Amino acid sequence: MMACLLEAPLRVSVLSEVTATSRHYVDRLFDPDPQNVLQGVICGSACCLSDRAVVLGSLAMGTENNIKSLVDCHIIPALLQGLLCSDLIFIEACLRCLRTIFISPVTPVQLLYTDPTVIPHLMSLLSRSQHTQEYITQIFAHCCKTPEHQTVLFNHGAIQNIAPLLISPSYKVRMQALKCFSVLAYENAQVSMTLVNVLVDGEQLSQVFVRMMQRDKPIEMQLTAAKCLTYMCRAGDIRTDDNCIVLKTLPCLVRMCSKERLLEERVEGAETLAYLMETDIELQRIASVTDHLVSMLADYFKYPSSVSAITDIKRLDHDLKHAHELRQAAFKLYASLGSNDEDIRKKITETENMMDRIVSGLSESSIKVRLAAVRCLHSLSRSVQQLRTSFHDHAVWKPLMKLLQNAPDEVLVMASSTLCNLLLEFSPSKEPILESGVIELLCSLTQSDSPALRVNSIWALMNMAFQADQKVKVEIVQALGTEQLFRLLSDPDTNVLMKTLGLLRNLLSTRPHIDQIMSSHGKQIMQAVTLILEGEHSIEVKEQTLCILANIADGNTAKELIMTNDDMLQKIKYYMGHSNVKLQLAATFCISNLIWNEENGSQERQDKLREMGFVDILHKLTQASDPNLCDRAKTAMQQYLA
Repeated sequence: MMACLLEAPLRVSVLSEVTATSRHYVDRLFDPDPQNVLQGVICGSACCLSDRAVVLGSLAMGTENNIKSLVDCHIIPALLQGLLCSDLIFIEACLRCLRTIFISPVTPVQLLYTDPTVIPHLMSLLSRSQHTQEYITQIFAHCCKTPEHQTVLFNHGAIQNIAPLLISPSYKVRMQALKCFSVLAYENAQVSMTLVNVLVDGEQLSQVFVRMMQRDKPIEMQLTAAKCLTYMCRAGDIRTDDNCIVLKTLPCLVRMCSKERLLEERVEGAETLAYLMETDIELQRIASVTDHLVSMLADYFKYPSSVSAITDIKRLDHDLKHAHELRQAAFKLYASLGSNDEDIRKKITETENMMDRIVSGLSESSIKVRLAAVRCLHSLSRSVQQLRTSFHDHAVWKPLMKLLQNAPDEVLVMASSTLCNLLLEFSPSKEPILESGVIELLCSLTQSDSPALRVNSIWALMNMAFQADQKVKVEIVQALGTEQLFRLLSDPDTNVLMKTLGLLRNLLSTRPHIDQIMSSHGKQIMQAVTLILEGEHSIEVKEQTLCILANIADGNTAKELIMTNDDMLQKIKYYMGHSNVKLQLAATFCISNLIWNEENGSQERQDKLREMGFVDILHKLTQASDPNLCDRAKTAMQQYLA
């Protein structure tokens, strides 16, 4: 009778069908006063307590509206209060109801953490029975959503209390305990480090997880154990070449990708495998030759096989949802597989219709699929060969540019990162992208609040400016504007600053280009260079800045902006005597360009620099222990002797 409850928001009249004898107490469950709700649960004779908790549990198994109504009438604190009772049957009934409420997507999980006494009390109840173990671990597994939640559970002894449950005689308890560990360990170094040292009945926890991945174990157990080991590996607490990863976890996850598995298992297996090997080239190579994984993933794009034939709207929505999830998982896994190895990338692009599928994925209705598709494209775009062949043949720059027009930051970051590779000098896509008005778009993205987006947009401009003709460089400078360029050179994010310096260095190459840009923007550029050389910046930042100065010194007319700036010359002198060889090299190269005797006015420049003591410094550097610095100083000294 209870299974049919309820399609509408909860009403007291429905409850009369469940039990007439406890009408007085049931009415109080839906009183607007939380205290009356509480009393509706805990008042009356002891024999009624568990019955009422069971009634509530049955109601919670109805629709999401049921759950919302129960939450709205403050049933959670009432049930938590019920856990203070000494009667085990009542405690189990309250926990069963709480479990049902908390695993619902409409229940705010934060309600579990509102009262700081709740978690430690739940930990203490774990020893009461197999039912309390099952329900509490299931609640924890569903309510651990953030690093803060992980910390709370960890600090209250979750690992020590839950670890023994992994060898419980009850499968349900073992499974929920395992799920607990998977959510606790996800991207959490503290938890993972602790798990490595945990012993369960004298056995290392990692070996317990390995046994749970055996083929004779239920699939959900294999998959969840593989997730636990994956997270411990990604945290750096299990080596990527450990047998439990190479011989057990990776093959287990590959098995989950086969078409014999359920759709949900295939999705979870692919996404976990993608995460496991995301940063490790050896795991990527092993996976690529395990069970024909690359071609196996092609099947992920063939579901559903006949959407047009489906007339049931709910079935259609269900199938489309699974289709999106499968494609997203496949793109993620292809992205991980191809992130480092050229042969694997070739194998992926040669998989049936792969490039067409990626291009289609960039315009999918699902934002998650679009993001996964562009990640896959970014991974493949690291290949010079693919940029010159399949990327060019399929004109992937067109949907990529469309994606950049209007997308969330997460997609924009990945799309702009991919665009950086397509704008490399040897990419055949560079010219058509330039003609599409990309400069204005990228310059506007440099004003983003997202540091990652600023870095990528400047990086793309930097690649575009490399060995570009004067027209392109002028267009970049004009579109960016000196004010924005100056802001970027003052950006607090070091990555943004470094890429901006790289852009400036590429713009200030080839003498006519150097002279033209410095004639119109020299004052602002020299001001920015001064601020960086005087500021608290890393060696890399200052080296790049001195290299820009060396480029300016190579200009025909631009070099006068340095020669007429005694303060700047003193700075160069200071860095020639710096303790860091890289800075000495860059500063010496700058002086070498200024005194090069084949250029007009070289004698006057040499004389001024001699008077300022640069020759003495150069002579000293010819005795430097670093061979490169020694050679550069000797080359500069020869200009005085010629």
